[in-house]
Amino acid sequence: MHDHIAEAVKKPDLISLAPDLVCLRFETMKIYSALGAVRHLLDSGAVKPGDTLIDSSSGIYAQALALACHRYGMKCHIVGSTTVDRTLRIQLDILGATLEQVRPSKNLRLDQELRVRRIAEILEANPSYHWMRQYHDSIHYYGYRDVAETVDAEVPGGPIALVGGVGSGASTGAIAGYLREAGRDVSLVGVQPFGSVTFGSERVADPDMIIAGIGSAIEFENVRHDAYDRVHWVNFDCAVSGAVSLLRTSGIFAGLSTGAAYLTTLWEQRRDDSRTYVFIAADTGHRYVDSAYAHHAKAPDIDTLKPHEITSLDELRHPWSTTSWPDLP
Repeated sequence: MHDHIAEAVKKPDLISLAPDLVCLRFETMKIYSALGAVRHLLDSGAVKPGDTLIDSSSGIYAQALALACHRYGMKCHIVGSTTVDRTLRIQLDILGATLEQVRPSKNLRLDQELRVRRIAEILEANPSYHWMRQYHDSIHYYGYRDVAETVDAEVPGGPIALVGGVGSGASTGAIAGYLREAGRDVSLVGVQPFGSVTFGSERVADPDMIIAGIGSAIEFENVRHDAYDRVHWVNFDCAVSGAVSLLRTSGIFAGLSTGAAYLTTLWEQRRDDSRTYVFIAADTGHRYVDSAYAHHAKAPDIDTLKPHEITSLDELRHPWSTTSWPDLP
């Protein structure tokens, strides 16, 4: 029996879709990250119960941090994007977290810069607040050790390919790192939207990019680039196709980062079938119903989609590009 809802909600399900294809499905993955980080800060004495934790979020991490603060008796303040919807705003209010949203922006970069700028102002006025720095502080890796142990225990021995979206890097990078520490042979495949600086696609815009949780218009310091073996850049339309196909074939209703990861996984598996493929479903698809799933009839059949293999970032192009990351000049 769990002693807090956060401990129950964080637990992932491992779902076998084929003999060598597994979905690591979360209701909301970042609760692992937030719980592990807050617990570490308390254990190390960096913060104490009753202190205020602050961070920026487009939505998913806001809920995770609010639940972690509720779990450990902390106060929570979120500087949120305009993408934080009414459902989440009400939850945060009832949980005791405070939320302020920055003004609407024309692009992701400006939205993120406005949020970070506002946090700096708040910290200057409230020096006792602790900035969680989800995009930069490696303490967000700690919570994923349990996930890696679950994967190691339940996925049969042998080589693994872990596939997932790269936002802060604390999920894919951490899980792969802990699995490698445990002695597993792990190939790590990162998924990015176009327009993200994290793996150098900022010059290739995707005006429809709403794949929350992956990619960034500003540099994220806790992405360990050398941990990744391959990288895929997937645009909005391809991610929708992957998500719709996953729901249609497996019944798994997940977000667009999962759709992109599923599409990528099927391609990687055709390239190399010597591994068990584990792809991450970081959240549910509810926030994408109107923007993506409602248009499922127009989604291209994933069997008609094929990535463009590149040897230089100058060759990046829509709708889908890929490369062996260590081989790029």
